[in-house]
Amino acid sequence: MATKYAAAAADLVTGRPRKRARLGWDVASAAEAQIGTFCGQEVGDVASLLLSANPSDHTCSSLLPKDKIYRKMGEGTFGQVLECWDRESKEMVAIKIVRSVKKYSDAAMIEIDVLQKLAKNDAAGKHCVQIRNWFDYRSHICIVCEKLGPSLYDFLQKTGFHPFPIDLIRRIGQQLLESVAFMHRLQLIHTDLKPENILLVSSDYVKLPDPKDGSFSRKLPKSSAIKLIDFGSAAYHHQDRSYIVSTRHYRAPEVILGMNGETLFQTHDNLEHLAMMDRVLGPLPRHMLERADQHAEKYVRKGGLNWPQAITTVESVRAVLKLPRLQNLVMQHVDHSAGDFIDLLKRLLAYEPSGRLTAQEALGHVFFTRYRQ
Repeated sequence: MATKYAAAAADLVTGRPRKRARLGWDVASAAEAQIGTFCGQEVGDVASLLLSANPSDHTCSSLLPKDKIYRKMGEGTFGQVLECWDRESKEMVAIKIVRSVKKYSDAAMIEIDVLQKLAKNDAAGKHCVQIRNWFDYRSHICIVCEKLGPSLYDFLQKTGFHPFPIDLIRRIGQQLLESVAFMHRLQLIHTDLKPENILLVSSDYVKLPDPKDGSFSRKLPKSSAIKLIDFGSAAYHHQDRSYIVSTRHYRAPEVILGMNGETLFQTHDNLEHLAMMDRVLGPLPRHMLERADQHAEKYVRKGGLNWPQAITTVESVRAVLKLPRLQNLVMQHVDHSAGDFIDLLKRLLAYEPSGRLTAQEALGHVFFTRYRQ
């Protein structure tokens, strides 16, 4: 899972300017920053949802008398997430309403089991979203959790994908690795780590002055605190999973090659994906290519990657050739700690699984320890 953290971290730094305003995260100075809050999409009250043109999308709109729907926080193929007011606990909660489809219901029950296990072993709720309750409403599994802020992806999207400063990446990265290490100690693998599944605890942000014109145009999270979400694809170490796991852009090479055992890489084609890895990280080891299963043999030619020979489009070749080497990518956008950051990413993105740093080992890397107080 550490390789997924590295791919996500590389995404956060893309487009990084050389000069930046200094900020001590979690303690923003009012004199140096303006404060705001990112909100979800307003959807009205329960009555308006019941009158929806497609009421099947809101079958849980009258979930429980104690819950009042406030906003739609997000939606996906699984269903949607609503922000609700719990009248009993007097707190805002997030209710994940799962579509009444067996594969999504099964994933939801797996997620409930994992969330309960995580909560049992993390009383302080430091690492992962905390489950409050769950219930079945008209064949829709509904999971009630604490309300958190936007995902890293959503925050970046709303700010024009302006990159995070390296110091903020360090703070977020350390928490992310601590959360992954916590799951691994419980013999759990998330399998779908990506910016969309890493949430800021708070929606508050600060506006920093632009060094060019002094306007408050740059937005950064007020707090660096994060938590992991979406455990529907989680698996235990002892489980034998023969099918593809993880979202395409963060998929490890051994998964593509079918071996047992980004966004940095923007592609939906396996060979192009491997070629992008080759371009950014260097050639894939010959022994890994030779161990590719029968479905991945077409990606290999004479002990090397069958690229660009097997690629039929000019666009695909251009997409690969425009990518910079990892060290060049970082050096273009990081003004300090670049050497430490490059070394950490290389160790996390090592092709050979046995050669990668574990999450716990990565926490001891100089990228974190050099600045640890």
